[in-house]
Amino acid sequence: MNVSWDILKILSDPTRLRLLALVLREELSVAELQEILAMGQSRISSQLALLRTVNLVTDRRDGKNAFYSFRPNLPPRTLALIKAAVDSVTELPVMLEDRENLDRILQKRRRSQEQYFNAIAGRLGKNYCPGRSWEAIGHLALRLTPAIDIADLGAGEGLVSQLLAHRARQVWCIDNSPRMVEVGTVLAKKNGLANLVYKLGDIESVPLPDKSVDLAILSQALHHAQHPQAAVDEAFRILRPGGQVLILDLNEHTFEKARELYADVWLGFKESALHQFMKKAGFTKVEVAMVARETEEPHFETLLASGLKIAR
Repeated sequence: MNVSWDILKILSDPTRLRLLALVLREELSVAELQEILAMGQSRISSQLALLRTVNLVTDRRDGKNAFYSFRPNLPPRTLALIKAAVDSVTELPVMLEDRENLDRILQKRRRSQEQYFNAIAGRLGKNYCPGRSWEAIGHLALRLTPAIDIADLGAGEGLVSQLLAHRARQVWCIDNSPRMVEVGTVLAKKNGLANLVYKLGDIESVPLPDKSVDLAILSQALHHAQHPQAAVDEAFRILRPGGQVLILDLNEHTFEKARELYADVWLGFKESALHQFMKKAGFTKVEVAMVARETEEPHFETLLASGLKIAR
């Protein structure tokens, strides 16, 4: 099978096999792995280091946190061996417990965000929100085309969509907070916007058909996604050929309290990361540029990214 002895040795250790089973399912922080496995940080970190030496996992830093995921694009035979090893112990009680703990951790992530956005529904436009400036929104608005179908993904109360609906043919606001959807629906009715419809849904699994809109917007929503690439892929899926995606989001920063204050999952993104998300999804003519910088600390910067889905 042309698999190194080092990988075979790695797979012989129960802890490392448990770690591989977990990161095969989800990218996880060291703290989350500690909670799932009920092990100390030093033990987990040392085992992850061994997995990294044989290129089975990859890590990234996000502020003070280290996240680990299964390395993509492994040789097919190596991948088959690892999956076979994991499958061979998948029904053991300890593995079942790990999966239950992982599900609990993922639910905890979602619940934390939902609680935050439910709590501020009705006040989002009045409260401070990183990157939500009229300057940045103005740059987005300049790229609008009248009489088109629009999807505002992660819309919140739909402040942007409330403006777009005056000229667009149809605007769909997608948000995973039931309270946000409720508040936005009331606002649309109050403002007489019959073409503005709110739907409960996740930006990583958008409840709209393939090729159903001309413009997809992710305005300060992508850094709340568990899997940003999946959200960008969904934007590509729902766009008609010739359609455009616009992404407003924070430039990468180090303001850790954003996780607690604003339920942020990601501390912004580098320009190169946004570019890569869009190219991987299939967009062409991708452009990413900084369009705003706040004067107050921590001086959040806003990026605007755009891309086209070419007609085929």
